[in-house]
Amino acid sequence: MIPHEKALVERLKNEPFALVGINTDPDKEEFRKQAAANGVTWRSAWDGSTRGPLCTAWGIRGFPTIYVLDAKGTIRHIGLRGRALEEAVDALIREAKSAPVHSGGAGPKDSK
Repeated sequence: MIPHEKALVERLKNEPFALVGINTDPDKEEFRKQAAANGVTWRSAWDGSTRGPLCTAWGIRGFPTIYVLDAKGTIRHIGLRGRALEEAVDALIREAKSAPVHSGGAGPKDSK
């Protein structure tokens, strides 16, 4: 899976996209060595086992488990692979780019 992830991260490096990995190797130092050896450039959290807090909270039982979230953090897809994953991510990027930007202000004031 890592070559596919590397290609996806490279293709989308200038897009509103982030990849996050969760690793369950029992040895944290081994996880770090393997991530470096495999050229993992995206955020990866070490959970220590499939019973770790991240795996437990997200219901992850096997790998790879892929969750695709939109720009608001809502899970939109689970378990996609290959072309279906690429298409879903591309669609969500288009959606995020076309969403109106809110400044957080209340808008212009009346000039009464």
